[in-house]
Amino acid sequence: MQDLSKLHRYFRALEQQDRFSGVVWISQAEFCLFAGAYGYASRAWKVKNELDTRFDSASITKLFTAVAALQLVDQGLLALDTRVVEYIHLQGSTISSRVTLFQLLTHTSGIGDDAEEENGERYEDVWKARPNYNVNCTADFLPQFIHKPANFPPGAGCRYCNCGYVLVGLAIEKASGMEYRDYVRRNIFARAGMSDSDFLRMDQVNPRLAEGSDPIRDAQDKITAWKRNIYSFPPVGSADSGAQVTAADLDRFLRAVRRGMLLSPAMTEAFLTPQVDYRAYQDWDKRYGLGLWFYVDRSRRVVCYQKEGVNAGVSGVIRHYPAEDISVTILSNMESGAWKPVWKIHDLIVAG
Repeated sequence: MQDLSKLHRYFRALEQQDRFSGVVWISQAEFCLFAGAYGYASRAWKVKNELDTRFDSASITKLFTAVAALQLVDQGLLALDTRVVEYIHLQGSTISSRVTLFQLLTHTSGIGDDAEEENGERYEDVWKARPNYNVNCTADFLPQFIHKPANFPPGAGCRYCNCGYVLVGLAIEKASGMEYRDYVRRNIFARAGMSDSDFLRMDQVNPRLAEGSDPIRDAQDKITAWKRNIYSFPPVGSADSGAQVTAADLDRFLRAVRRGMLLSPAMTEAFLTPQVDYRAYQDWDKRYGLGLWFYVDRSRRVVCYQKEGVNAGVSGVIRHYPAEDISVTILSNMESGAWKPVWKIHDLIVAG
């Protein structure tokens, strides 16, 4: 691996160009190889991001949902072949009664999403027709998608679906007898030592929480204003998105999973194994697992696995390279913040 000290210069340059705001954390085993904080947690008050700043993790939250569901499979309270519509009493919707927990976790259920992102729809546009403050608990999402037509029959394809994880969250609530967020706090965050992670309400004042905002640029690429993301998603995170975490806590979570601290050996192996094909990506194949996705080379070796998240004013990724035992965590309070940097770091790790 090449000298990571170059990364500070790289991120400082992005910071000066208003191309990155956030925290970067790179570890090998339990040792931190690189940590840096850049940009502003609050642009209005010019408050700098710090290593312990908390960021909205967007869809990275799905990892917590997946592990929570697999814990309940370990306990015999759910099964991967549980037919979720019957289990959570959604008969009468357009969702097929054949949809299973496995299919929801691997994005193979085919159900219609509230925002069909693979068709170019934006999640923030959902809230143009419905006030985002009306969605506070897991069941509040249901009217947005349960009567939409399916994209394909269960198991007949693979298509990323946010609302599949809403259904997983409802199954977690029924199986555990707990509200989703409370279950994750007790059985994921506490057990993994994620003391700085939580589901925080956007309409309340919370310490050390980065505010999401994106630049508005003119035709000459000059920034004319900054747009806050307060109307772009519900006021509190749920099973598909929105937990607030630090980079160190997210790194700690993935290490806890790999070490078998959260799941049985069988479920740990299943979680860290590709399950379904998705599509070819450059020289790799991209495959979905039970929450993670995997980049697999032509020799069928897993080069890395990851989960990313993106929304207005939010982007992040947690990626692990098994051969090198290196994890890369990037959390940004800009929608475009994480994407070029994660591949810059990839080049340093793989090419080195």
